[in-house]
Amino acid sequence: MPLTQSLVDALAREAGFTAAGIAAVPDTFSAESSQERRRFEDWIASGSGGEMEYLKRRNESGELVRSSVRTAFPWAQSVIVCVANYNSATPRSIDPASLGSAWIARYAQSGAQTDSAQESVRMRPADYHKVLLRRLEALEARLREFLGTFESRCYVDTGPLVERVYARYAGLGWTGKNTCLLNQRLGSWLFLGVILTSLEVSDAELPALAADRCGSCTRCIDACPTQALTPYQMDATRCISYLTIEKRGAIPEDLRSGIGRNVFGCDICQDVCPWNRNAPIAADPDLSPRPELINPALDWLASLDEKAFGEWFFGSPVKRSRFSGFRRNLAVAMGNSGLGRFQAILKLWSESADPVLAESASWALGKLRGNFTQSEP
Repeated sequence: MPLTQSLVDALAREAGFTAAGIAAVPDTFSAESSQERRRFEDWIASGSGGEMEYLKRRNESGELVRSSVRTAFPWAQSVIVCVANYNSATPRSIDPASLGSAWIARYAQSGAQTDSAQESVRMRPADYHKVLLRRLEALEARLREFLGTFESRCYVDTGPLVERVYARYAGLGWTGKNTCLLNQRLGSWLFLGVILTSLEVSDAELPALAADRCGSCTRCIDACPTQALTPYQMDATRCISYLTIEKRGAIPEDLRSGIGRNVFGCDICQDVCPWNRNAPIAADPDLSPRPELINPALDWLASLDEKAFGEWFFGSPVKRSRFSGFRRNLAVAMGNSGLGRFQAILKLWSESADPVLAESASWALGKLRGNFTQSEP
């Protein structure tokens, strides 16, 4: 039985995905492959990858491993791309919120219900990497039942490829001006998972590429507080998600005010995208938002010690920022809040043995003392 779009889509939905498609791996010497290699090489050479060293890894020949699937896996013939919708009916980061509230990116708010009645009011953290990987492995096993033995690898943000590129090849959407995958029906609140396979796919099964429907819209670019975006390009070193998650040490001072209340990741460029206005709401039991993490109070987050931080976020993407980085982010958000009530905790943190936290808190104190809200409740 051949590898077909209909088979992949049916089995992917059975595994819990919203949609799926197949893309052929371009020949090493094709124009398509050369273009992607050059684009990635130029992006890395520009310094836009910041401190994300895993993106800069090269093989023995000096090629960037992530610049081409064939660089890492010469046997790869096709890529199965699966998407999971994580859109929720919860408020957006740009909607009005209580004074002193923080923002945790929607993808990191996720949790799943526990089986324990005692913990029924508190969902356990869920990491989309693990949730999607289990689904990919289930899909992989089902494909073998139909297609027999083949070589394959499953990845969720960890493989040597740029997932959204292959999602575009698979007909699942276009790359928007905010560099996210955009789907005309589903919007952009999509997790991506891939299965690299040694299975060949016939030309008749390859989908047509989705048209770029961004048009003249520049809302994502105009809304980015740190000017990280230009059309179809993102400078990670200015991106709030990078600064609050991947960046170690101090956040550059000229970018701190732009971070606003974001303490882990950022959703602004997706929140303003017109294609997300009517995007369907997901009902995924494994990736539902945890109520406590929607507009959480900075006071509460700052009260968590390292043990409590681990209890709340073990198994969550938020752990990637580490406790020290999370507190650094909280200090910056407090400074941006304009609320004088945060001066006490910031004064304490400014005397911390952690030099990054101490400096960030001192900066926030200076900002508050120069401009804090007198009429706060």
